[in-house]
Amino acid sequence: MIQGTGSNVGKSLIVAGLCRLFANRGMTVAPFKPQNMSNNAAVTADGGEIGRAQALQAMACRRPLSVHMNPVLLKPETDTGAQVIVQGKRFGTMRAREYGTRKAELLPKVLESFSHLAATADLVIVEGAGSPAEINLRAGDIANMGFAEAADLPVILCGDIDRGGVIASVVGTHAVLEAAERARIKAFFINRFRGDPSLFDAGMQEIVTRTGWTGLGVVPWFAQAGLLPAEDALGLADGIGNGPLKVVVPVLARIANFDDLDPLRVEPGVTLELVHAGRPLPADADVVLLPGSKSTIGDLAYLRAQGWDIDLKAHHRRGGHILGLCGGYQMLGRTISDPHGIEGAAGTVEGLGYLDVETVLSPDKRVVEAAGTHRLSGAAVTGYEIHLGRTSGPDCARPFLTFADGSPDGATSADGRVTGTYLHGLFTGDAFRAAWARGFGVAAATAYDATIDRILDELADHLARHLDTDLILGLAQRA
Repeated sequence: MIQGTGSNVGKSLIVAGLCRLFANRGMTVAPFKPQNMSNNAAVTADGGEIGRAQALQAMACRRPLSVHMNPVLLKPETDTGAQVIVQGKRFGTMRAREYGTRKAELLPKVLESFSHLAATADLVIVEGAGSPAEINLRAGDIANMGFAEAADLPVILCGDIDRGGVIASVVGTHAVLEAAERARIKAFFINRFRGDPSLFDAGMQEIVTRTGWTGLGVVPWFAQAGLLPAEDALGLADGIGNGPLKVVVPVLARIANFDDLDPLRVEPGVTLELVHAGRPLPADADVVLLPGSKSTIGDLAYLRAQGWDIDLKAHHRRGGHILGLCGGYQMLGRTISDPHGIEGAAGTVEGLGYLDVETVLSPDKRVVEAAGTHRLSGAAVTGYEIHLGRTSGPDCARPFLTFADGSPDGATSADGRVTGTYLHGLFTGDAFRAAWARGFGVAAATAYDATIDRILDELADHLARHLDTDLILGLAQRA
């Protein structure tokens, strides 16, 4: 089990790299994260949800997605509450305090999923969440030491030197843990070192002396990591690329499934600019892309509070294009109704009005992989749906795409400059992305999946050069 000294220390990519490394050695490998918190979910073939990081790790293992790879997924809906997904299905919505008192109830399901994976793999690499040093959260823990103890796993600790204070964070973790938990940590490594790693030799020895843990090595900064799918919106860079097609994305407070943006980040013909709170949407955008949202009505209010609705109006008046994905599609309509109070108080709010459609939110959640054909270009489209609500209206007569079963999806404005769809992941397909870019006079030729696969191999080689991977495997064999 890989645990970290904190959030965003690089655990997810380290696990992905190790998964690919050992898979390349001929082993059957599986990723596992007992509890994850992210609105960036992936859809499994059986209609379940798991964290996007585990989807990347599964790709690194070269195996299909399974709900057992991430049995508990928390999807924040407010600052204090989240939707709880258990083994791929909605379990309920809980405030943080309620979840804290009930999370121990989920340990049997977590162990069940772990056992299921362990029966199908030579090696399971487990990713912790946050840090085991958060001892205020230790009671009933299923994410870090609570799970490691229940499953009797050896632990390796990851520290991030790029943040500064890495010696204190590793030694401090040692200091606050109980003796049995300290003993469970068998080794540590330092991640994201910029420059000559040998300059930290004395630092490594200081940690070894103060903790008694084995040092596995120092992992230098891996620049290509920025091209791999990010799980947390905090990991999204503000501006990427310098291609002629400029796509601007307002970063909503509850932005969800922003993996939609990943293929655009690696496309040379595209400049992708993410606009955060307090900044206007740039006037030179070709396309404004409204992303998915875990709280559509709340994020629509957030969009207006930033003044982005005014910027969007000016963009449209200048002849710009607008694309809405899932929640962004719902926002583009005339109204959004929430008769059941799913997102808060029951009622109806006015949408942005660029599409002549109306959305009604409902408790039934649609989670499914999907494929079809883009109406305008005829290009094949693949992806997944994950949403509450149904959208209908006159502009649906001009659908964005037609699914394989013949049913339509999405809508297009009469002038063709505003479109919306419920399909996530559509840009991952090289054929559609090329056809879409061609509509703006831009050539797109990136083989996206092949690019990600190549970077995973490079990450695996990077870890093999800088970590004692034989010792890592030896620790697992002794579990």
